[in-house]
Amino acid sequence: MSRFKIYRENCSDVTVVSNVFIDEYMKDANDAQLKIYLYLLRVMGAGLTTSVSDLADQFNHTEKDVLRALKYWEKNRLLALEYDETKNLSGIRLLDIPSPVKSESVPLAPIVVQLSPKQESPSEKISSDKALSEKTPLEKSPLEKGEFSKPAYTLDQLKEFQNKEETAQLLFVAEQYIGKPLSPSEIKTILFFADRLHFSEDLIDYLIQYCVDKGKKDFRYIEKVAISWAQEGITTPGQAAKFAVKYDKSVYDIMKALGKSGVPTKAEADYAIKWNKVYGFTKDIILEACSRTVMATDHHRFEYADSILSSWHQKQVHHKSDIKALDEAYAKSRVTAPKPRSGNIGQFNQFMHSEYDFEELEKEILSN
Repeated sequence: MSRFKIYRENCSDVTVVSNVFIDEYMKDANDAQLKIYLYLLRVMGAGLTTSVSDLADQFNHTEKDVLRALKYWEKNRLLALEYDETKNLSGIRLLDIPSPVKSESVPLAPIVVQLSPKQESPSEKISSDKALSEKTPLEKSPLEKGEFSKPAYTLDQLKEFQNKEETAQLLFVAEQYIGKPLSPSEIKTILFFADRLHFSEDLIDYLIQYCVDKGKKDFRYIEKVAISWAQEGITTPGQAAKFAVKYDKSVYDIMKALGKSGVPTKAEADYAIKWNKVYGFTKDIILEACSRTVMATDHHRFEYADSILSSWHQKQVHHKSDIKALDEAYAKSRVTAPKPRSGNIGQFNQFMHSEYDFEELEKEILSN
């Protein structure tokens, strides 16, 4: 990636950190964003050149972290990114920090205003906002009428989307994440995120980075994740980050152990969280239940595994050795118990049981 010089209008010989920056901007910026901005001031003051890779090496961050930090400060109007004809970053212009009075951001404290007859009162507004924040997913979503399918965008629509200044920057960052130029089909998918799912540039940026960090660069996968976020009413990167906690590696390990692939549903993720957070089971115990489930049934595997783990939770299983003790106790009880009329249960069924009947359990699950 080419090197670029950082400059500002009316540049002085002294590197200065504005008090407004310290008072108004530092508290909301993360570690990488702060380091990048302060280092830009340093480099500019010395009249040096740098590059995205240099900035990444300086602070042991990834180039994606650097690009996100630069885009963050551009969004806050503290700098402007300049691109050449091939969409490569060619310069950074540091801007004068706006006064807090001129800030267009959402105020941190309530503001009392004179209401006109048609305006909501502050109490009505608060109640309305609270109702929106507490609504269940899709309860009042503008997409609840099945608007999750991607339209067949025309070339004119695609061209209009690409020609927007903010879009060009978003596509540039997306190409850095993906590691190649975007195809027209992939650009249409990003247009779908903005046009139909009503995702902001920041949320689209976070979406692509989130999927790439999981090793998924296929836009069909990215689109599925985007739709799942839209169904949950997610509108900000912060909400997406909280939602993504449900889909960490442990959830995908459980999915794999149960023979499932793709993006977990909310119900599947809730089962995984319950087993780990509520029951407190370690990964080896959960995977043991998954293994027994796969051997026992091809249907409703999450429900089946949940029944096993719920029983183990009731019997205060804490280690795999506890499971072995339950199996041995059940095997001993079968020695003295009358033989069933259907014949010998067999060693495998003895292993699968632990004072509960999974054959009856499966019948019950399948009947529902």
